[in-house]
Amino acid sequence: MKSQALTPKKELAVLRSAARLQERAATLCSRGRCDEARESASRALALLDEHFGEQHASVAELLDTLASIEEVAERRDLAKKHYLRALRVLEKTPQDRDTARVKVQVLRHLGSLLTSMGEYGDAEPRLRAALELAEHELDARDTERAVCRNDLAVLYKFTGKFTEASRLYRRALALARTTFVDGDPALATIYHNLGGLEHARGRYRVAEPFARRSVELRERLLGPNHPDVAADVAAHAAILDGLERYAESEPMYLRALAVFEKAFGADHYEVGMNLGNLAAVYHATGRAELAERTYLRSLAIKRKRLGPRHPDVAVTLNNLAFLHRSEGRPRRAVPLYRRACAIFERALGRAHPSTLVCRANLAELLSALERGSAKNGRVRRARKR
Repeated sequence: MKSQALTPKKELAVLRSAARLQERAATLCSRGRCDEARESASRALALLDEHFGEQHASVAELLDTLASIEEVAERRDLAKKHYLRALRVLEKTPQDRDTARVKVQVLRHLGSLLTSMGEYGDAEPRLRAALELAEHELDARDTERAVCRNDLAVLYKFTGKFTEASRLYRRALALARTTFVDGDPALATIYHNLGGLEHARGRYRVAEPFARRSVELRERLLGPNHPDVAADVAAHAAILDGLERYAESEPMYLRALAVFEKAFGADHYEVGMNLGNLAAVYHATGRAELAERTYLRSLAIKRKRLGPRHPDVAVTLNNLAFLHRSEGRPRRAVPLYRRACAIFERALGRAHPSTLVCRANLAELLSALERGSAKNGRVRRARKR
């Protein structure tokens, strides 16, 4: 609660103190020191709460920073609460261009968080609102206009709206090339996502140059051992898998895995995602036992971090089912396919490509089992004659 009216000099001193704490929190978070970052951001928020209550845009900015720290720490539900509180603060704050920019960022960050949580229906209106506000209230050269398109395109990629995603990504890239300063990491992110979109469409040769460019840009900015660079490397490796260039992709996954484990720990979501991709390489190169162990570890991490009904969990279930079937264990594959199909359908709908592929896999397997049962029945009857 706001305690008393502040003189302009006192207000400026409070804002500067909070800004220093906020900057320290952001630096600590970028180094993976989330507990220290949270403490610093919480101190800054308490300072602002004491003097301004919920009637200052700086409070919303601080909540946005605190939410981003919780995202890195994989405490997504708490991050969501901070973002929603930030939006409530902004509703009480006098509106100007600076406030509008903060609101765009909070809406965009919340929408992206909801996307990562698989809450696609709630994510879309947040991301669309962010883009609409950016286009109406921000300068034509403001970088948020490109980033908003990028984040909405990410959602559309996950929900199978590839045409809309491609249009948004390419518009974002065109804007980024004219509005971002040289070396802005957001440009690398757009290249990363363009590669990811083409990968999802199965257009691996189109995807590969985008992915390679994202690695080159970000590695030049951040060095070879930064987690964001590792994420680019892992995405590039996944595209090389589509081209069956496993001898190149495997060491890239191992490189990314080492960075993720050092930065985040052994059971972070990025570790689980990377393990799932690495398991597919092991399977494709004839190491089925190692592939199964790696899939199971990936599955355990994803379930822990995302919950049992997230589409990423279904991806690993589907891939593990395929492994069992290809190794002559079809009956172990059936319940995995069934569970994966149920998750995809619930999260993405019946018409999504992932749902359709998974259902086709299950139908094909059940048909093969039925044919096998019928054949065995005929053999048994023939032997009795």
